[in-house]
Amino acid sequence: MPSITQAKILIMATDGFEQSELEVPKAKLAQAGAQVTVAAPKSRQAPDSIRGWDGADWGRPVAVDADIESLDVSAYDALVLPGGQINPDKLRLEPKALEIVRGFVSSGKVVAAICHAPWLLVEAGAAKGRRMTSYASIKTDVVNAGADWRDEPVVTDQGIVTSRNPGDLDTFSAKIIEEIEEGRHDRAAA
Repeated sequence: MPSITQAKILIMATDGFEQSELEVPKAKLAQAGAQVTVAAPKSRQAPDSIRGWDGADWGRPVAVDADIESLDVSAYDALVLPGGQINPDKLRLEPKALEIVRGFVSSGKVVAAICHAPWLLVEAGAAKGRRMTSYASIKTDVVNAGADWRDEPVVTDQGIVTSRNPGDLDTFSAKIIEEIEEGRHDRAAA
């Protein structure tokens, strides 16, 4: 079992992420001792940051540590996907982002997606046959992709962690830490 203090976590996002859904897990994982890297596509608007969505307007920028094109899935222990409507909708059009999601799923590493971010699991072919949750408005998308959708704060299926909304962030973050410390999970590839 790896310790969270030795874990390397990748948060993948782009402009339009739900502010709290990136900042809260990032802070909680770092406070627990993990090394956290934020990565975004080159196509993002600013060269060194991405901008969140907070309430009804643009939020604060968050520094970007890496371009997704240069990422090596083997260098990380877990992938965290923040939601918001804009962020995952943009990312699911990025072939490299989907390649990264598939790489984490097939490797058995922890993948955590909140709010609208399960759209990336759907697009990557990783939802079928899994227990999942999401923001209520994409429930039909998740169900149509073959998942067993649950209205619960956090749903875990063999190291794939999903949550509904910002109100679930504390439980979501705690479950990510727990799953990382369990180690790799045997599961079908995306």
